[in-house]
Amino acid sequence: MIVYFLRHANAGQKRLNPIQDEKRPLDKEGIEQCRYVGRLLNSLDTHVDLILSSPLKRATQTASMVGNEIAYEQRIERTPALAPSANFEGFRQLLLQVRELEAVMVVGHNPTMSKFLSLLVTGGLSERAIEMKKGSVARVEVGAKRSVLNWLVTPRLVKSAYTSMQDSSLPKTSKK
Repeated sequence: MIVYFLRHANAGQKRLNPIQDEKRPLDKEGIEQCRYVGRLLNSLDTHVDLILSSPLKRATQTASMVGNEIAYEQRIERTPALAPSANFEGFRQLLLQVRELEAVMVVGHNPTMSKFLSLLVTGGLSERAIEMKKGSVARVEVGAKRSVLNWLVTPRLVKSAYTSMQDSSLPKTSKK
């Protein structure tokens, strides 16, 4: 099974009131991050059978915007197993429930997304092997005995690549 880990995009400053913070939406930069990451996934011909998201607004918005870019048409499922307070055992149970699917996307928060990704690819040896920046996406092949991180991309890298491609539409040639 392929699991795409997606950390929610930028949503401004954390709010002191936990109820208000749960409803914190993406900001302008976060919306742009979603577009870049979604376009990258689309250009890689990414298809997922299911998108699972934290119930918090910024995560569901990220899931929805990226899902739109990759032409995901099913309902996004919200699950507490991806909430900021989630634990790895709950996440493992979530993966077991969807193990028959070919590809899923999980959308959540830090530190849990980085922790879950690290534990998965290190076989439980490290919680801090990998850090996901806001709006980052990682592709992991999850197997019965081991999981392999294929790649991890930040929105900054994707934006830089797209900008670079637009700036230089002419092929580079050597000057001899």
